[in-house]
Amino acid sequence: MYELKDKLVVVSGASRGIGEASSRALDGAGARVVLIGRTLEDLERVASDLKHDPVILQADLSEPRAGTELGERVIEKVGPVDVLVNNAGIPMRRTPDSLTEEEFDLVFSINVRSLLMLTLALGPGMAERGGGSIINISSIASLRGPVGRVAYAGTKGAVDAMTRALAADWGEQGIRVNAICPGLIATAIWEKDRANVPGLSEQLEDRIALKRWGFGDDIADVVLFFASDASRYMTGEVVAVDGGMAKVNSPSRL
Repeated sequence: MYELKDKLVVVSGASRGIGEASSRALDGAGARVVLIGRTLEDLERVASDLKHDPVILQADLSEPRAGTELGERVIEKVGPVDVLVNNAGIPMRRTPDSLTEEEFDLVFSINVRSLLMLTLALGPGMAERGGGSIINISSIASLRGPVGRVAYAGTKGAVDAMTRALAADWGEQGIRVNAICPGLIATAIWEKDRANVPGLSEQLEDRIALKRWGFGDDIADVVLFFASDASRYMTGEVVAVDGGMAKVNSPSRL
């Protein structure tokens, strides 16, 4: 559907879930994908199925300067890139009375600081190539008021705001910056609860207008859209891909 032949794409958090699905979809559209993640074994598993000479870079984005240094490694390895998919991130469930400063620092260091620093490291190269596309994976936690996720929701609100600001900063250079807010996606993060908490999966599903959980491919298709020229006149957008969970009333069927 979308043509990305000869495009060079970076995907963080590429070893599983949305990052894995996006990497496979981008490769299928003809792109060469730089896979970034913490677990080498999982990155190698994903890379083994890709056709267009994938590159693996192992990284832990929780440390200071991790995003900047990763950007430097990407440029050293493959040069300037065309597309960046900022998917790496961690979830965090903490009520306001249980959140510690150390936990706050951890979730912001990965979900906000490293995301922005990696983006700033790769942006100038995109401008040199005449433009590019940056796709930030946010969350519907930025659009709703989720219980017990005050720090996590804060990180995703920051991602949405940075998306709009960078779109303004870099639009003149042909760089588009957009964000995707996934809803309930059946990835490894939810696997344990879906399997072990009776009725949870059905209860959450009932809150979704389309009455089903999403899957990695549901998000990957939108990543492909933003990576391709099909979205050439879109920037600064924050798009919910959630089956209608955030903005649509959903009559209960339970």
